Amino acid sequence: MANENHGSPAEEASLMSHSPGTASASGKAQHVVLQDELVQAGWEKCWSKRENRPYYFNRFTNQSLWEMPVLGQHDVISDPLGLNAAPMPLEGGMIDSSVESKQRKRRFSEEVPPSGNSVKKPKVDVPGNPAAQAVPSSPSIPGTSVLKAWCVSPEDKQQAALLRPTEVYWDLDIQTNAVIKQRAPSEVLSPHPEVELLRSQLILKLRQHYRELCQQREGIDPPRESFNRWMLERKVVDKGTDPLLPSDCEPVVSPSMFREIMNDIPIRLSRIKFREEAKRLLFKYAEAAKRLIESRSASPDSRKVVKWNVEDTFSWLRRDHSASKEDYMDRLEHLRKQCGPHVSAAAKDSVEGICSKIYYISLEYVKRIREKHLAILKENNISAEIEAPEVQDRLVYCYPVRLAIPSPPLPSVEMHMENNVACVRYKGEMVKVSRNYFSKLVRADCRRCPARPEQGLCVGRGPGPGVGPCPRGSSREDELLSP
Repeated sequence: MANENHGSPAEEASLMSHSPGTASASGKAQHVVLQDELVQAGWEKCWSKRENRPYYFNRFTNQSLWEMPVLGQHDVISDPLGLNAAPMPLEGGMIDSSVESKQRKRRFSEEVPPSGNSVKKPKVDVPGNPAAQAVPSSPSIPGTSVLKAWCVSPEDKQQAALLRPTEVYWDLDIQTNAVIKQRAPSEVLSPHPEVELLRSQLILKLRQHYRELCQQREGIDPPRESFNRWMLERKVVDKGTDPLLPSDCEPVVSPSMFREIMNDIPIRLSRIKFREEAKRLLFKYAEAAKRLIESRSASPDSRKVVKWNVEDTFSWLRRDHSASKEDYMDRLEHLRKQCGPHVSAAAKDSVEGICSKIYYISLEYVKRIREKHLAILKENNISAEIEAPEVQDRLVYCYPVRLAIPSPPLPSVEMHMENNVACVRYKGEMVKVSRNYFSKLVRADCRRCPARPEQGLCVGRGPGPGVGPCPRGSSREDELLSP
């Protein structure tokens, strides 16, 4: 555009005199002369063949404008932040040229007809606030708008600066395009610090019970991360009310926990690098298999097979001193094939007892957690029995889960920053969370209440420095968000 449309003043004058756009204009519009200051700054008036109208071009910065440039307007190339710009006061009928050009370009893009590949979207409703579906007009940095709402004092501003994430990998302001059927509010009880503290303590006790059962009954340490995998596997089939601990599962014995414990019986096998380690592992496996088959109820044939293979292994170990690492590993594999089925059959009932006991302890803990939660609701005169509302069969944009039971007022929680770690303390118990992840949690919590952004985790609430909820509580019926 700059190469083919920019010419000398004479050519420009001839273009202006013969252009159809200017022929119908007034005489003054045909003979507009640029000011000397604009000419010295590199501006000249040109004619656009594509748009069939004049425009202004700066030969120093290669900048093009549809409207006449304003004196004192900063150069976006040499000064992109506008630090050297001189602000021009707008009078009655004057409109900022940059704003008008943006609006004109936007109108031009809207007038372009859609392509033939466009797909007709289904008609959906936005639950809660339909107007909240509009896209924000100005770009925003994730995690900043909520922090601005908190700042009411210099101390709060300093605290809000600490809560601002250092590296943002998320943006909760992005509107969703997922469409789902409208769902009824969930009957899950709202989170509360007292309940979450109790749940954390009971989960630690359950882990300890699991370790003690494995050590006392099978003489092994629990398989690494098997407890976490047990909770995930149970929650897939769980129909209980607790969001973390299983309480209503079929079957009672977890297949994943049973399989992982059986793989470590009679001992846990590990990767071997040296010959002496292979010899020691073979000896330990033979000794543990013999001890297990003698201490459990097993058939005479199973006892006979296991003892004969173990004695044969011991005699081979005493006899052959020149065996390599591969010889020891082959002997171990042979012993596992011969004794493994008999050892597993003897330990099956005990391992199933471990799995079922852990499940029933979890069921008891879920009852204790729910009783604690209902007691808190009763103290705040909140009924846990609510009639299920009618749900219309319609499509809506995906929205956060709604809770049918209102939330009681929440106590304050202390918080302080240590480098890039947020330390949250409640009744002597402290949890350390990454600063970026904590900022995301705060942002997500405040999005639950768009009409009340100060509710949720608020700076300076409660005694002393810390974060805490708004003391008046909230109704979960009001927390339905647009996407």
